[in-house]
Amino acid sequence: MPRCFWCTEDPLYMAYHDQEWGTPLRDAQGLFELLLLEGFQAGLSWITVLRKRERYREVLFGFDVQRVAQMSDAEIEALMLDPGIIRNRLKLNAARRNAQAWLALEDPVTFLWSFVNDTPIINHFKDRSEVPAITPIAVAMSKGLKKAGFTFVGPTICYALMQASGMVMDHTRDCDRYAQLANGG
Repeated sequence: MPRCFWCTEDPLYMAYHDQEWGTPLRDAQGLFELLLLEGFQAGLSWITVLRKRERYREVLFGFDVQRVAQMSDAEIEALMLDPGIIRNRLKLNAARRNAQAWLALEDPVTFLWSFVNDTPIINHFKDRSEVPAITPIAVAMSKGLKKAGFTFVGPTICYALMQASGMVMDHTRDCDRYAQLANGG
C-alpha cells in the first residue's frame, strides 16, 4: 500500500499512519493524549514517541486529564527514573500544566476544532515538499493555547496536532489514505 513519505516500514508506524493519522478525532481524551504526545515529541522523532506511547498510557493514568492535572512533584520525580518514557522534566511538568489548562477550558474539543471552523481542512499536496511544518492557523492555535495557560504548544507542535487529529488532512495524493480521507472516509 502506498503511504506518505514519512511512514517507514516499522509496523507500529504503518499502523499509526493507516489507522489514525489524519482521521478526524473529536474525542476529548484522545485529543488530550495527542496534545501531550506531541509535546513529548518536541525535538525527537515521532516513532520514538510511538514506541513509548503504551508506557505513557500506563504512567499517565490512561491520559486521564483529571489525574494528570493532580500529579504531585514526587510522582513527576519518579517518572524521571522511568526508562520507558522520555525523561524530560520540562515536558513532564508541561503535561501536568497542560492538563490543568485543559480542565480550565469550558469545552476543549470545541476550542481546538474552532481553529479550523469545526471542519477538517483537506489539503491536496502532491509531494512532501508542499507539506508545511506550520501554518497561520497553527500559529493562531499556539497563541490561543498559550493564552489559556498551555506550554509546549508552539506552532510546529500545534500543526502536528492538527495533522494527527485530522483537523488538517495532509496525506499526500500518492498515499492510499489520501483518497479515503479526502472523500470523507
